[in-house]
Amino acid sequence: MDGDYIIGGVFSIHNYMHTMKHNYTSIPEPLRCTGSVDSREVRFSRAMVFAIEEINNSTELLPGVRLGYRIHDSCASVPVAVQAAFQLTNGVQPAFDTGETCSQSGTVTAVVGESGSTPSISTSRIIGPFDIPQVSHYATCACLSDKQQTFFRTIPSDRFQALALAKLVKHFGWTWIGAVRSDSDYGNNGMAAFLHAARKEGICVEYSESFYRTHPRSRFQRVADVIRRSTAVVVVAFVSSGDIRLLLEELGRRPSPPRQWVGSEAWVTDPNLLRFSFCAGTIGVGIPQSVIPGLREFLLDLSPAKVAGSQVLTEFWESAFNCRLGRSADGAEETVCDGTEDMQKLQSPYTDTSQLRITSMVYKAVYAIAHAMHNVMCPERNSAPQCDRFTKIEPSQVLGQLKRVNFSRNGYQVSFDANGDPLALYELVNWQRSESGSTEIVTVGYYDASLPAGQEFQTNRNLTWAQGGTQVPVSVCSESCPPGTRKVLQKGKPVCCYDCIPCPEGEISNTTDSPDCFPCPEEFWPNADRDLCLPKPIEFLSFHEALGIILATFSVGGACLAVITATVFFRHRASAIVRANNSELSFLLLFSLALCFLCSLTFIGPPSDWSCMLRHTAFGITFVLCISCVLGKTIVVLMAFRATLPGSNVMKWFGPPQQRMTVASFTFIQALICTLWLVLNPPFPIKNLTTYKQRIILECALGSAIGFWAVLGYIGLLAVLCFVLAVLARKLPDNFNEAKLITFSMLIFCAVWITFIPAYVSSPGKFTVAVEIFAMLASSFALILCIFAQKCFIILFRPEKNTKKHLMSKNPSD
Repeated sequence: MDGDYIIGGVFSIHNYMHTMKHNYTSIPEPLRCTGSVDSREVRFSRAMVFAIEEINNSTELLPGVRLGYRIHDSCASVPVAVQAAFQLTNGVQPAFDTGETCSQSGTVTAVVGESGSTPSISTSRIIGPFDIPQVSHYATCACLSDKQQTFFRTIPSDRFQALALAKLVKHFGWTWIGAVRSDSDYGNNGMAAFLHAARKEGICVEYSESFYRTHPRSRFQRVADVIRRSTAVVVVAFVSSGDIRLLLEELGRRPSPPRQWVGSEAWVTDPNLLRFSFCAGTIGVGIPQSVIPGLREFLLDLSPAKVAGSQVLTEFWESAFNCRLGRSADGAEETVCDGTEDMQKLQSPYTDTSQLRITSMVYKAVYAIAHAMHNVMCPERNSAPQCDRFTKIEPSQVLGQLKRVNFSRNGYQVSFDANGDPLALYELVNWQRSESGSTEIVTVGYYDASLPAGQEFQTNRNLTWAQGGTQVPVSVCSESCPPGTRKVLQKGKPVCCYDCIPCPEGEISNTTDSPDCFPCPEEFWPNADRDLCLPKPIEFLSFHEALGIILATFSVGGACLAVITATVFFRHRASAIVRANNSELSFLLLFSLALCFLCSLTFIGPPSDWSCMLRHTAFGITFVLCISCVLGKTIVVLMAFRATLPGSNVMKWFGPPQQRMTVASFTFIQALICTLWLVLNPPFPIKNLTTYKQRIILECALGSAIGFWAVLGYIGLLAVLCFVLAVLARKLPDNFNEAKLITFSMLIFCAVWITFIPAYVSSPGKFTVAVEIFAMLASSFALILCIFAQKCFIILFRPEKNTKKHLMSKNPSD
């Protein structure tokens, strides 16, 4: 249609270009399209005509200016699209101008189109040097986002779509997917952007296959077999509508296991594909629906008379009604259109205006160009635009104004960023089965790239999944590793394929799919599931446990035994056996033995600063006091028999004062050692974290190991000295030679403490303390029983032997 200014349009009304083999002996045939007419693309072209007529009838936009249009069919092929670009650039003449000067009469002011990205790239390269702006309604390749070109579009770039699809896949927890794409600029660039975004989201791709509508069937069979054999449930398809139709037809011949399809906007909103029922549950992003008042009436306002002047509309009419228009039928199955065909009853994508998505992009593109032209030729005077239809405007002027357009039409905002792209806004669509059993495209949410991260997706309806399922399908290479395990990648496979290895001892992981385990703090230990650090149980020899109760009972029992023995001796202090055994040292020995028994109680219970210092020093001093008393008694025995020799007065040199001085001196030395130990480096409580990994041992550190072994060594020295003297005195003549009892007691005492050393060193935790208490109690019981048991038995049960005469007898008789 002619006008004051021409707007060009390029649409993929046919899907194929007629191909031929050139023999180079004759002039090649002109390029022409073949195949069936795409009713949806016819609707796009008619929407452009509708918008132009609406603008021509407007009194606000370009008043008094009449726009014309020239629409070309690119056949979705680059050669035809390039031919159309040259024709639009050269003027309305279908042939190229071969003269020396190029006439610009009839040259288009701007171009709407193309539908595909690859033809749009070619078209842009032809018309770009002439500064003719191109506004595409359907070319989404991110490669077209170049601010130095003359390319604009009303549909968002695939850069945003790829990011939206990656976030969509991640949103539903799919980390193992398959990918198919069109082998074109749209598919290759779009999939590359998607894979880049998917990798950032931690998504792995099992396979990535490409195909194109002109490829042989074997290519589609191979891709279909890959989909059937794969373990990935989810298939992301970045393909054009014409390409996916061929793949779905191949899959329909031998259905694959259930697959969850995720589609790009190029095909997921195409109603022609809803016939593939096995794709029910498909989700994807689509251009938001819009309402264009009056468009449906315009689309239906066709008659045989109106379509007769257009070859494309004629072909569409004949295809829609399966009849021949204006000529006789070629076969018996074909009929001649008789004028009774009713557009109102036609069920076709052409007449389906229930979901105007790409159609609205065409509508916006025409209005964007019109607004740019309006800004060039219609300056406002007296608050009213004045348009001069005779003003000659250059495409470069329109190009400059297109970069600044910002208007609203039917409630939808239109503007372009520095790259010629609009704001990215998508609908989340889902193929759902209706009650009648048919598949419908249902809007279930939105994706708005302008919202903060994590809030881009908003759903407002329930989704259905593959085969009508209500549960989100699982598509992972490996199941998520639960807390308490870590991921170990499988060799030679993507990062989404891994094994779950339990955390090693002492380490936990408290998140799902943790790449590493980390150790618990020093005083904590993992629970059984190794997903939580719990405080380690604290262990020490307690009064509340069986071992502590037993040892405390023996300790108190031993002390009571010492008190009872002292009581017996005190009540029979005038008896011969008590007087013969040095009653003063005996009472002191019993007192020290009681302290030895009670001293073991300081080793039971939680260690503290005072208990750690008290237990070792009290042990050292009380045992030295005890051994000193035994040593004094041994010396007394030796001296007593030495004094019976003629002329001997040795007893005056080891009387009671000397005995007291000996005990005090030996004890003082031990007290001095303990004092130095406490002053220089005393014992102190510690938390032993090394003996057991899973619990804490509260124990007393020695502070100075030299001090500890000096205390033990001094006790051992006195014990050995006492044992040697007792051995020397064991054969002295007497009916009751106490040296024999002392020898036996010291033999047990030394044996206990000799075996104590390796047991003490090798016993872990609280058992170290138990071994030490056992040694103290065993040696104390050995002393009290060996030295005093027989005496008490005689005092209490054999009083006839408790006489001086019996004690002095050398040949005792029972």
